Amino acid sequence: MASTAADRRTLEVPADPNALAPGVWPASAHRDDEGRLVVGGVDAQALAARFGTPLYVLDEGEVRERAARTRAAFERAAASIGTDVTIYYAGKAFLSTAIVRWVAEEGLAVDVCSGGELAIALAAGADPARLGFHGNNKSEDEIRAAVEAGVGALVIDSEIEIERVAAAAARAGRVQRVRLRVNSGVHASTHDFLATAHEDQKFGVTLARAVELGERIRSHPSLEFLGLHCHIGSQIFDAAGFAESAERLLAEHAALAATGPVPELNLGGGFGIAYVAGDDPAPIERIATGIAEAVAVGCRERGIAVPKLAFEPGRSIVGPAGVTLYTVGTVKPVPTDEGWRHYVSVDGGMSDNARFALYGADYSARLASRVSDAPAALVRIAGKHCEAGDIVVDREYLPHDVAPGELVAVAATGAYCWSLASNYNHVPRPPVVAVRGGEARLIVRGETIADLLARDVGAEAIAPEGIAE
Repeated sequence: MASTAADRRTLEVPADPNALAPGVWPASAHRDDEGRLVVGGVDAQALAARFGTPLYVLDEGEVRERAARTRAAFERAAASIGTDVTIYYAGKAFLSTAIVRWVAEEGLAVDVCSGGELAIALAAGADPARLGFHGNNKSEDEIRAAVEAGVGALVIDSEIEIERVAAAAARAGRVQRVRLRVNSGVHASTHDFLATAHEDQKFGVTLARAVELGERIRSHPSLEFLGLHCHIGSQIFDAAGFAESAERLLAEHAALAATGPVPELNLGGGFGIAYVAGDDPAPIERIATGIAEAVAVGCRERGIAVPKLAFEPGRSIVGPAGVTLYTVGTVKPVPTDEGWRHYVSVDGGMSDNARFALYGADYSARLASRVSDAPAALVRIAGKHCEAGDIVVDREYLPHDVAPGELVAVAATGAYCWSLASNYNHVPRPPVVAVRGGEARLIVRGETIADLLARDVGAEAIAPEGIAE
């Protein structure tokens, strides 16, 4: 099985509850002379004063560096086995026009999985030929929009979609390039909702039908078959699962190559990141080399040419670049079997970070407005929503004197936090701010109470006086 961060960890009392664990926080993160957290050259206190909290903060430099490093690692690995590679940024992790421009400027293509994501990518000026379109239930309108826009590759996720995409392409007078998503049967050791290559789930077709459906795709003159696609899961820390998946896919790839061109093999994404101290994902260079070597061996054993490769990382590029800032509202000591735990309630919660509620996800947190000499106290950072499961960080140590009104920062929130955000309890979604070189700029406007009221056709009153807009 692929190595992941899924197992629960023993949380040790830190020697310094103010320290920022390397690899968990953005590389630019540090404390200034007054103890305030600084990201991208901008201190957290200034960000909170200017933009309010909760606030998603995204380190642009970190995103760009990770995108460039990932592309370079896979290009080197691909070249070493005589092929080349396309890296798609998986927009579902976090997508905005700014992100699309950043990754495109660093040489990445972009993967989208809905009509809305497609619209964002196009609005950012993305080259449609550098877009991939996923989805297990793409609507007729989404397929039509993708084909007419000139999307470079549509991923066919089911037998039904072959006819739908072929018909849409024929109507548009285009030959649409497509991939076929298959389930390799490699089970990533992760949360059930993050493992995406086992047989009993909604994505893709069985590996046993890959050749049959590949030939079906070829029978349509309006379709061009690129090859097979597989995604084995998320938060995977090494190359082993990808190598095993490639081995299985190459058997079907070889059978298809015997009857026609199969120029590409797409092995998906899912590369893991460190959320807490102790998480130890392999460097992307090692993962790229391990996958490439496995592909080369598999092709040599079958006597086939090495195909062009494609990958779709998202979390590993944007996740570590994100930090969410919150303001503490209340601190409540509660007795537990482990002793006393402090419930530190903040002004956000599961509406801006649903990942603990969905997956039991781990996070790291620190005071952002100061450092403290107080001893470490076990805390649970809770949200403001009317749910007992509204937890942002389940178990963490903060200084014992954490108090109302202070800033708390949660690390590695760049992926799947803003993109999963909701208006639960009619809480407006926070803004997103990009920081780089000591400058901060708004890239996604936060919602207001007025925005919520504007969507309710029966609401005539303005926001109650005194509630922040």
